[in-house]
Amino acid sequence: MTQAMVDMSQIEFHRPALMGHCYRLLGSVVDAEDATQESMIRAWKSIDRFDERSSLKTWLYRIATNVCLDEISSRGRRERPFETGDPSDGSPKLEQLVQRPRSHWLEPVADARALPADADPAEKLILWQSIRLAFVAALQHLAPKQRAVLLLVEVLGWSAAEVATALETSLAAVNSALQRARGALAERKLDTQAELSPSQLSLVDRYVWAFESFDIEGMVSLLKEDATLSMPPIELWFRGPQAIRTWLNGLGGGCRGSRLIATSACGLPAFGQYRPSAEGGYKPWALIALELAGDRIAAMNSFLDTETLFPRFNLPRALPS
Repeated sequence: MTQAMVDMSQIEFHRPALMGHCYRLLGSVVDAEDATQESMIRAWKSIDRFDERSSLKTWLYRIATNVCLDEISSRGRRERPFETGDPSDGSPKLEQLVQRPRSHWLEPVADARALPADADPAEKLILWQSIRLAFVAALQHLAPKQRAVLLLVEVLGWSAAEVATALETSLAAVNSALQRARGALAERKLDTQAELSPSQLSLVDRYVWAFESFDIEGMVSLLKEDATLSMPPIELWFRGPQAIRTWLNGLGGGCRGSRLIATSACGLPAFGQYRPSAEGGYKPWALIALELAGDRIAAMNSFLDTETLFPRFNLPRALPS
């Protein structure tokens, strides 16, 4: 097949699918964007080798997988703050708010950027569940090829033989990697809930009201006993209602008066947080992604790198008074 028979728009159509795949493998929206772009460039340059024995989408997934495996081999895995040390008691001093580089942390992705428009409802559900923060974080603990094999089989529905061909390895190696990956993820008991229940939708509404009115006791009452609050790129994090209450009554009190704009990140309810600005109006402060468990909040993830994240979520640069 020649370039004349497949134009760039046909390749471009699959960008969201490739973006989601690269995000699952890499755990970073920025790295996933770069890997997706590199995959599309490689595909266009080698389109004459596409022989239609598989679909164009499958061929692109194969290229993207190998691009990501090359990227993973050149850097370490992405982490979440609670994987790096013990929790704080909620009353840290300013000098304890140590930051690590953006490249160290797991980043969220906007649902709209990572879910293909042409997916059927069943496929879209699987893809949506597989961009959850907890799932992508768990993938980071797998060896690179285990990560790739698991995603290709469990998320994309490839056969072990197709994966072996794509990764240029043996069928036995694929089956071994798949077994190890499944075992590692089973130990983590990840949430596989399909969508928010009516009570959880109400829970999110109550969180928004409590946050914007800065009703600390109201917020704390919504938390699980082992709920976490993290704020990457700051490595400090908190566990439990008491530590989170102490933080909100202390240094975290700077969030008083904030406004929230709803969005969706990693298949989770999420919000762009804007804090009052001394110049008037509200300035970007954090992208908050909520993880729920039953009728309680299990984790509040506040990603502070608004310069990187807000444009990718189409969130405004500021809010008026």
